[in-house]
Amino acid sequence: MPNTLQVGSNILFMKVGVHAQESLEQIIARKQKEIDDAGYALWGYGGNTCHPTTKIRPFVQKALKSGPIYLCMQKIDSKHHADPVRAELYSADGVDYHPIHPAINVLGSRFALAIKNLHEDDFDLPLQHTRVAVGECTGRIGSEYIRGLVDKACLEISPDYQIPLEIDAKVKKISLVAELCEPYAVYLKNK
Repeated sequence: MPNTLQVGSNILFMKVGVHAQESLEQIIARKQKEIDDAGYALWGYGGNTCHPTTKIRPFVQKALKSGPIYLCMQKIDSKHHADPVRAELYSADGVDYHPIHPAINVLGSRFALAIKNLHEDDFDLPLQHTRVAVGECTGRIGSEYIRGLVDKACLEISPDYQIPLEIDAKVKKISLVAELCEPYAVYLKNK
């Protein structure tokens, strides 16, 4: 695990791949350019396991007290065929919407994470040494939570992560990392 992740570190784990008919490599290049041009990017996603106001906001409020929050992404084969429609507006609360920066293109998503410092990496994340940080499953072991259709979660690195690991399905290969930044998680829509 990289030096930036230690006991108590807060991470948002997410599986990523093809999205809105665009390869992951194309998405990474586009997001890095957006960060260069706008200072941050919006990483689109769907699903309610990391809902902006019921999961991400409480997680951010709790987690920022102990340092940055890292988005740790596992590359997977995916077939997300949604239309690549660009969202035009974002909202931190789902009520007040604002225009998305013209340099940012977030496609085919309901929600997005605000990120900076997006880079490729290569390390194993032992999910059995993480705990769910917010929601009705708080405290649940990450490897028990991330399975089936659950592909993302707000997690905390637990104190036992230094225990020697058995190589099994509980270890996820992380190949892409970013740091969450203001406004952290947003709703998206078109005009």
